[in-house]
Amino acid sequence: MAQDRDLTDPSLYINRELSQLEFNFRVLAQAMDERVPLLERLRYLCISCTNLDEFFEIRVAAIRHQQDFGGGGMADGIAPTAALAQIYARAGELVDAQYRYWNETLRPALTDAGIRILTRDTWSAKQKRWLKDYFDSEITPVLSPLAVDPAHPFPRILNKSLNLVVVLQGQDAFGRSGGLALVRAPRSLPRIIQLPASVSGGSHDFVLLSAVLSAFVEDLFPGMTVKGTYQFRVTRNSELFVDEDEVENLASALRDELVGRGYSHAVRLEIADTCPKPIVKQLLRHFELPESAIYRINGPVNLNRVTAVYDMVDRPDLKFPAFKPRLHPHETGEELFEVVRRGDVLLHHPYDSFAVILDLVKTAAHDPNVLAIKQTLYRTGHNSPLVSSLIEAARNGKDVTVVIELRARFDEEANLRLADRLQEAGVQVVYGVVGYKTHAKMLLIVRREGKKLQRYVHLGTGNYHSGTAKVYTDIGLITANADIGEDVHLLFQQMSGLAPAIRLKRILQSPFTLHPGLLKKIEREAANARAGKPSGIIAKLNAINEPKVIRALYHASQAGVKVELIVRGACGLRPGVKGVSENIRVRSIIGRFLEHSRIYWFANGGEPELYASSADWMERNLLRRIETCFPILDPSLAERVRTEDLENYLRDNTQAWELKSDGSYERLAPEGDEMPHSAQQFLLALLCH
Repeated sequence: MAQDRDLTDPSLYINRELSQLEFNFRVLAQAMDERVPLLERLRYLCISCTNLDEFFEIRVAAIRHQQDFGGGGMADGIAPTAALAQIYARAGELVDAQYRYWNETLRPALTDAGIRILTRDTWSAKQKRWLKDYFDSEITPVLSPLAVDPAHPFPRILNKSLNLVVVLQGQDAFGRSGGLALVRAPRSLPRIIQLPASVSGGSHDFVLLSAVLSAFVEDLFPGMTVKGTYQFRVTRNSELFVDEDEVENLASALRDELVGRGYSHAVRLEIADTCPKPIVKQLLRHFELPESAIYRINGPVNLNRVTAVYDMVDRPDLKFPAFKPRLHPHETGEELFEVVRRGDVLLHHPYDSFAVILDLVKTAAHDPNVLAIKQTLYRTGHNSPLVSSLIEAARNGKDVTVVIELRARFDEEANLRLADRLQEAGVQVVYGVVGYKTHAKMLLIVRREGKKLQRYVHLGTGNYHSGTAKVYTDIGLITANADIGEDVHLLFQQMSGLAPAIRLKRILQSPFTLHPGLLKKIEREAANARAGKPSGIIAKLNAINEPKVIRALYHASQAGVKVELIVRGACGLRPGVKGVSENIRVRSIIGRFLEHSRIYWFANGGEPELYASSADWMERNLLRRIETCFPILDPSLAERVRTEDLENYLRDNTQAWELKSDGSYERLAPEGDEMPHSAQQFLLALLCH
């Protein structure tokens, strides 16, 4: 019987890393979609390249670590060695597709539109003279070519840096015979160079730095002959490791780790496809990489840098139409605290303006009745106005506490600087809890109103980052609800002190109540289905891989619960398996905005519950992070979230991909008389100008 099937069977689970790779194929498909404006297609191509970089830096590096040191068995049962072989092969297919599309389709289309990325073989004599002058005046002074010989061993190569390996013939001024030399492009140099219109004849003509270096590298080795020049780039493990139980000062330990991050173990080598095999083998030996980790590139090895062209070209006709986020009523003059006292405020970014949050903190910073502000910060962006308001609040005598997650990946250095800046202004800075990343998004404002203190809370699914709020979809809730206010107060106490486990009234939290609470709610839906009561689960997530949650969903499906999952990225659940997951459907939406909100809906026997959360259904979020999952209590707002962020996405038939039981994705399209429906475009039309 189906109910007797072992739900721990590895064949019922999809490998997380392979699933994440499939996400990047879907991003690349956006680049290939001719319905997408041309410069947006360029941006999608570059995003797929940047995503792949991070994938190797973090995910592949983690598997290499498992392979070398053991541990980390996954539900899919694939051993690290086998997983790496499949990953390297599938990533190779992605890289081939990226460069084939760039060379054969996108660059020619850009040229036709008057945006030229000029290769060396197309330079006119005038262009070459200008570029030679540019090389002499702007590039040569900051280059430090390095010979590779017994006196100059192979230098340390920085993670993802652009390098040239140069084959030389002849003798230099010291009588040393030619061999190999390395030229590294300093990070201070722009990777894209725009030619003046007077030189190129076009207003949007560009040359890659790598092409300029290759063209004039011989000038760096006078008296010698350059026999070959080959670009390469090495990708390294970028995960920071700090044993928090063994360090006295987390900030100091992280600073020490950051110094060496760019030189950790290599996980990938990209090199020009014309590079001779002996040189390739020498590089592989030096970086201690297997042959499977090399990617021969027909084009620039740092293709993602071409994304700079998007900002350098002012062509609105080749970009998505501009839109203005919807303003909240208080922005027309009404006092925000009064608005929130009357009822909860729901924000759906980027369609709703993020300025509401900025205004809330700024107002609190200057309001004489505000006594305290507490906030978590994971990513904030450069020169954040929100941070400036927190500093103003501290200087205005407010009690300001900020929980900063120093280990926010790739933002560690920025967060260390942020912590220093806040502390200098008198803000009490807390680094979270040892062993658990603080990923929760919470803001608490305590205000004196008459004879009582009133708490105002903002909870969200996304970061307090003005930039990402324009391109990520997220849900935020501003509320004066007493129970939620008390819950958030207790959470801040728990993070800043040594408080025991606490019992919250409304909020579920990781790593304590969210995971068991989620399992309980899924099991409740299964029990309701078996009892003939209304049942159903709809969830929108970035990723899912936690085995117990997946097994609970399989049990629910077997009980007859209809489960609809909208999972942007990696999904370890295998839908459509007979007798196990026939009632589960999984789709991924890839569109103009990055889908980032986490929403959980449960039918609950006819009394639906809807939650928004900072947590995906992943092991790290549910078991090893501090996360919040908060209910949308106002029925009208809950219905709005269900309509806008769930039902709307389940109707999408233009930007939706359906996950099949074999792990592949199929792009959906209107069938029969069905009208095309884009969830994101629908919300733009509904909510924005």
